[in-house]
Amino acid sequence: MIITFSINGNPHQADLSKPLDLSLSLTSSNETVNAFYIPPVVIEPLSVGSFIGDVLSGGPCNVNTITFNPHGNGTHTETVGHISKEKEAINDCLKRFWYLADLISVEPSKIFEDWVIMPDQLDKVLEEPHEALVIRTRPNPDAKKTRKYSGTNPVYLHAETAKRIANAGVKHLLIDIPSVDREEDGGRLLAHRAFWQYPNDTRKDATITEFIFVPDTIKDGLYLLNLQIISLMNDASPSKPVLYSIWR
Repeated sequence: MIITFSINGNPHQADLSKPLDLSLSLTSSNETVNAFYIPPVVIEPLSVGSFIGDVLSGGPCNVNTITFNPHGNGTHTETVGHISKEKEAINDCLKRFWYLADLISVEPSKIFEDWVIMPDQLDKVLEEPHEALVIRTRPNPDAKKTRKYSGTNPVYLHAETAKRIANAGVKHLLIDIPSVDREEDGGRLLAHRAFWQYPNDTRKDATITEFIFVPDTIKDGLYLLNLQIISLMNDASPSKPVLYSIWR
Protein backbone atom coordinates (compact mmCIF):
# COMPACT_ATOMS: atom_id res chain seq x y z
CA MET A 1 0.00 0.00 0.00
CA ILE A 2 1.61 3.25 -1.15
CA ILE A 3 0.63 6.50 0.56
CA THR A 4 1.50 10.03 -0.57
CA PHE A 5 2.02 12.90 1.87
CA SER A 6 3.67 16.30 1.95
CA ILE A 7 6.92 17.40 3.59
CA ASN A 8 7.43 21.17 3.47
CA GLY A 9 5.04 21.35 0.55
CA ASN A 10 6.81 18.63 -1.44
CA PRO A 11 5.10 15.29 -2.17
CA HIS A 12 6.68 12.14 -0.71
CA GLN A 13 5.64 8.49 -0.63
CA ALA A 14 5.94 5.51 1.71
CA ASP A 15 5.07 1.84 1.26
CA LEU A 16 3.03 0.68 4.27
CA SER A 17 3.43 -2.95 3.20
CA LYS A 18 7.14 -2.82 4.13
CA PRO A 19 7.35 -2.08 7.88
CA LEU A 20 10.66 -1.83 9.72
CA ASP A 21 9.82 -2.99 13.24
CA LEU A 22 12.06 -1.58 16.01
CA SER A 23 10.36 -3.33 18.93
CA LEU A 24 11.64 -6.14 21.14
CA SER A 25 9.06 -8.77 22.04
CA LEU A 26 7.75 -9.45 25.52
CA THR A 27 8.36 -13.14 26.10
CA SER A 28 8.58 -15.42 29.11
CA SER A 29 11.77 -16.92 27.70
CA ASN A 30 15.01 -16.11 29.49
CA GLU A 31 16.39 -15.08 26.11
CA THR A 32 14.95 -11.59 26.32
CA VAL A 33 16.25 -8.16 27.26
CA ASN A 34 16.06 -7.07 30.90
CA ALA A 35 17.21 -4.19 33.12
CA PHE A 36 17.05 -2.60 36.60
CA TYR A 37 16.87 -6.00 38.32
CA ILE A 38 13.21 -6.21 37.28
CA PRO A 39 11.95 -9.82 37.20
CA PRO A 40 11.48 -11.34 33.76
CA VAL A 41 8.11 -11.54 32.05
CA VAL A 42 5.81 -14.31 33.29
CA ILE A 43 3.16 -15.71 30.92
CA GLU A 44 1.16 -18.53 32.45
CA PRO A 45 -2.28 -20.11 31.96
CA LEU A 46 -5.11 -18.83 34.12
CA SER A 47 -6.31 -21.40 36.63
CA VAL A 48 -9.65 -20.78 38.37
CA GLY A 49 -11.42 -23.69 40.03
CA SER A 50 -11.71 -26.47 37.47
CA PHE A 51 -10.88 -24.10 34.58
CA ILE A 52 -7.39 -24.13 33.08
CA GLY A 53 -6.60 -21.70 30.32
CA ASP A 54 -4.37 -24.06 28.36
CA VAL A 55 -5.60 -26.24 25.50
CA LEU A 56 -2.62 -28.58 25.80
CA SER A 57 -3.56 -29.20 29.44
CA GLY A 58 -7.16 -30.00 28.56
CA GLY A 59 -8.64 -26.52 28.76
CA PRO A 60 -11.18 -25.29 26.16
CA CYS A 61 -9.04 -22.30 25.12
CA ASN A 62 -5.79 -20.51 25.90
CA VAL A 63 -6.18 -17.75 28.50
CA ASN A 64 -2.87 -16.46 29.83
CA THR A 65 -2.13 -14.12 32.70
CA ILE A 66 0.84 -11.89 31.93
CA THR A 67 3.04 -10.24 34.56
CA PHE A 68 5.63 -7.68 33.45
CA ASN A 69 7.07 -4.24 34.13
CA PRO A 70 7.28 -2.06 31.00
CA HIS A 71 10.37 -0.20 32.22
CA GLY A 72 12.58 -3.27 32.37
CA ASN A 73 10.94 -5.79 30.05
CA GLY A 74 11.21 -4.93 26.37
CA THR A 75 10.40 -1.91 24.24
CA HIS A 76 8.33 0.69 26.05
CA THR A 77 7.17 4.28 25.65
CA GLU A 78 6.89 6.54 28.67
CA THR A 79 5.51 9.97 29.45
CA VAL A 80 6.40 12.59 32.05
CA GLY A 81 4.30 10.61 34.53
CA HIS A 82 7.42 8.46 34.92
CA ILE A 83 9.05 11.20 37.01
CA SER A 84 6.21 13.55 38.03
CA LYS A 85 4.10 13.72 41.17
CA GLU A 86 1.11 13.94 38.88
CA LYS A 87 -0.01 10.52 37.59
CA GLU A 88 0.22 11.35 33.89
CA ALA A 89 -0.86 8.32 31.87
CA ILE A 90 0.65 7.50 28.49
CA ASN A 91 -2.84 6.91 27.10
CA ASP A 92 -3.73 10.53 27.87
CA CYS A 93 -0.48 12.07 26.65
CA LEU A 94 0.14 10.29 23.34
CA LYS A 95 -2.74 11.17 21.02
CA ARG A 96 -1.03 11.06 17.60
CA PHE A 97 0.79 8.06 16.21
CA TRP A 98 2.39 9.12 12.90
CA TYR A 99 5.52 11.27 12.74
CA LEU A 100 8.50 12.14 10.60
CA ALA A 101 11.56 10.66 12.30
CA ASP A 102 15.29 11.13 11.85
CA LEU A 103 17.31 7.97 12.41
CA ILE A 104 20.95 8.52 13.38
CA SER A 105 23.76 6.26 14.58
CA VAL A 106 25.95 7.46 17.44
CA GLU A 107 29.09 6.04 19.01
CA PRO A 108 29.02 7.18 22.67
CA SER A 109 31.99 8.99 24.20
CA LYS A 110 34.03 7.56 27.07
CA ILE A 111 33.73 9.84 30.11
CA PHE A 112 35.74 8.35 32.98
CA GLU A 113 34.04 4.95 33.51
CA ASP A 114 30.87 5.82 31.60
CA TRP A 115 29.79 5.78 27.96
CA VAL A 116 27.77 8.91 27.27
CA ILE A 117 26.01 10.48 24.28
CA MET A 118 27.26 14.07 24.26
CA PRO A 119 25.47 17.16 22.86
CA ASP A 120 27.88 17.80 19.97
CA GLN A 121 27.19 14.32 18.58
CA LEU A 122 23.70 15.45 17.60
CA ASP A 123 24.61 18.84 16.14
CA LYS A 124 23.90 17.94 12.52
CA VAL A 125 20.53 16.26 13.01
CA LEU A 126 19.28 19.02 15.32
CA GLU A 127 19.95 21.71 12.70
CA GLU A 128 16.70 20.75 10.96
CA PRO A 129 14.93 18.39 13.37
CA HIS A 130 11.63 16.61 12.91
CA GLU A 131 9.10 15.60 15.57
CA ALA A 132 10.77 12.27 16.30
CA LEU A 133 14.40 11.26 16.72
CA VAL A 134 15.59 7.64 16.68
CA ILE A 135 19.08 6.98 18.06
CA ARG A 136 20.97 3.76 17.33
CA THR A 137 24.09 3.37 19.47
CA ARG A 138 27.30 1.81 18.17
CA PRO A 139 28.46 -0.90 18.37
CA ASN A 140 25.16 -2.55 17.47
CA PRO A 141 25.38 -6.35 17.97
CA ASP A 142 22.31 -8.60 17.92
CA ALA A 143 23.18 -9.40 21.55
CA LYS A 144 21.40 -6.16 22.49
CA LYS A 145 18.12 -8.00 21.96
CA THR A 146 18.76 -10.42 24.84
CA ARG A 147 21.25 -8.57 27.05
CA LYS A 148 20.83 -8.46 30.82
CA TYR A 149 21.71 -4.84 31.61
CA SER A 150 21.29 -4.82 35.39
CA GLY A 151 24.44 -3.64 37.14
CA THR A 152 26.35 -2.98 33.90
CA ASN A 153 26.18 0.86 33.84
CA PRO A 154 24.88 1.06 30.24
CA VAL A 155 25.18 3.96 27.81
CA TYR A 156 23.10 7.04 28.67
CA LEU A 157 22.45 10.63 27.56
CA HIS A 158 24.25 13.61 29.04
CA ALA A 159 21.57 15.88 30.54
CA GLU A 160 22.65 18.69 28.22
CA THR A 161 22.06 16.38 25.26
CA ALA A 162 18.48 15.76 26.39
CA LYS A 163 18.02 19.50 26.90
CA ARG A 164 19.19 20.28 23.38
CA ILE A 165 16.90 17.62 21.91
CA ALA A 166 13.94 19.20 23.73
CA ASN A 167 14.92 22.76 22.79
CA ALA A 168 15.15 21.70 19.14
CA GLY A 169 11.47 20.75 19.26
CA VAL A 170 11.81 16.95 19.15
CA LYS A 171 8.68 15.55 20.80
CA HIS A 172 9.43 11.82 20.61
CA LEU A 173 12.81 10.34 21.42
CA LEU A 174 13.49 6.67 20.68
CA ILE A 175 16.71 4.96 21.72
CA ASP A 176 18.15 1.44 22.06
CA ILE A 177 19.29 1.64 25.68
CA PRO A 178 17.46 0.80 28.96
CA SER A 179 17.23 4.43 30.06
CA VAL A 180 18.26 7.89 28.90
CA ASP A 181 19.74 8.35 32.38
CA ARG A 182 22.63 6.68 34.16
CA GLU A 183 21.66 3.38 35.79
CA GLU A 184 22.66 4.70 39.23
CA ASP A 185 22.39 8.49 39.50
CA GLY A 186 20.99 8.98 42.99
CA GLY A 187 17.44 9.38 41.68
CA ARG A 188 18.15 12.67 39.91
CA LEU A 189 17.01 11.49 36.44
CA LEU A 190 18.50 14.61 34.89
CA ALA A 191 18.09 13.60 31.25
CA HIS A 192 14.44 12.65 31.76
CA ARG A 193 13.79 15.98 33.48
CA ALA A 194 15.61 17.95 30.78
CA PHE A 195 13.76 16.26 27.93
CA TRP A 196 10.33 16.78 29.51
CA GLN A 197 11.35 20.23 30.84
CA TYR A 198 9.90 19.17 34.17
CA PRO A 199 8.61 20.78 36.37
CA ASN A 200 8.67 24.38 35.12
CA ASP A 201 7.61 24.04 31.48
CA THR A 202 6.46 20.43 31.28
CA ARG A 203 5.98 18.88 27.84
CA LYS A 204 3.12 16.48 28.54
CA ASP A 205 2.81 15.52 24.86
CA ALA A 206 6.45 14.39 24.62
CA THR A 207 7.52 10.75 24.99
CA ILE A 208 10.65 8.67 25.45
CA THR A 209 10.81 5.18 23.97
CA GLU A 210 13.57 2.92 25.32
CA PHE A 211 14.80 -0.58 24.52
CA ILE A 212 14.29 -0.42 20.77
CA PHE A 213 16.57 -2.30 18.38
CA VAL A 214 17.53 -0.91 14.97
CA PRO A 215 19.12 -3.54 12.70
CA ASP A 216 22.12 -2.41 10.67
CA THR A 217 20.15 -3.13 7.50
CA ILE A 218 18.15 0.04 8.24
CA LYS A 219 20.18 3.03 7.07
CA ASP A 220 20.39 6.42 8.76
CA GLY A 221 18.01 9.00 7.32
CA LEU A 222 14.44 10.30 7.34
CA TYR A 223 11.53 7.88 7.87
CA LEU A 224 7.83 7.81 8.55
CA LEU A 225 7.27 6.57 12.12
CA ASN A 226 4.20 4.81 13.47
CA LEU A 227 4.41 4.74 17.28
CA GLN A 228 1.84 2.41 18.83
CA ILE A 229 1.04 1.76 22.50
CA ILE A 230 -1.68 -0.13 24.32
CA SER A 231 -4.52 1.85 25.91
CA LEU A 232 -2.97 1.66 29.35
CA MET A 233 -3.58 4.17 32.15
CA ASN A 234 0.01 4.05 33.38
CA ASP A 235 3.10 6.22 33.00
CA ALA A 236 4.50 3.76 30.44
CA SER A 237 3.27 1.16 28.00
CA PRO A 238 4.82 -1.63 25.98
CA SER A 239 5.10 -0.17 22.49
CA LYS A 240 5.70 -1.03 18.86
CA PRO A 241 7.58 1.68 16.94
CA VAL A 242 7.65 0.96 13.21
CA LEU A 243 9.55 2.87 10.51
CA TYR A 244 8.65 3.16 6.84
CA SER A 245 11.09 4.25 4.14
CA ILE A 246 10.31 7.52 2.39
CA TRP A 247 11.03 8.60 -1.18
CA ARG A 248 10.07 11.50 -3.43
